[in-house]
Amino acid sequence: MPWWSWRPGSTGTSRPRTGGEVALQSNPRAAVPAQREPGQSGPAADLSTIDQPDHVAPVTLERIGKSLDLLDIRFLADGGGSLLAMWERHAVLFTLEGPDDEILVMRARPHATVPPDWADRAYRVVNEWNHTRRFCKAYVGDPTERGQLPIYAELQVPLNSGAHDALLVEMLDCGAAVATSFVDWLHDEGALL
Repeated sequence: MPWWSWRPGSTGTSRPRTGGEVALQSNPRAAVPAQREPGQSGPAADLSTIDQPDHVAPVTLERIGKSLDLLDIRFLADGGGSLLAMWERHAVLFTLEGPDDEILVMRARPHATVPPDWADRAYRVVNEWNHTRRFCKAYVGDPTERGQLPIYAELQVPLNSGAHDALLVEMLDCGAAVATSFVDWLHDEGALL
């Protein structure tokens, strides 16, 4: 199972996905997204260009892809119901999970990992992030095949009632910006990576 699809309790089995994934799979983009600035406030996109801003609709992978386009975040469709954007220091998986694909999940993973003898330090640093920061929860993942410890930050939002386009863009922008802040913090103040 690819690292970006790991989630706690995952058995490695896949389930059918719904939504506009076929259209996304036929047109993946491989460009690297521009580095996000932690101090950047608000979406990079002009939200006034969004049609029917008050129209609430189910959140689908196709709508997530269109919102990422508005934010100028380039991504790849993995063919399994997920979109993956990669930056210089990390990657962010955008997907829908839950019994009815009603939970928007943004899961970030720094490319760097932590050696097993740093496990105690990794847990302390991740706990500090969770204690002092908003939005993403962070956690230390299971050891990789090489025995290294991956670090994750994750934001999950239940959207069974749907969302209008501007809110979806704002949530995705928040997730991408916080992911960059998290990874930068791990490299700088957190001194873990």
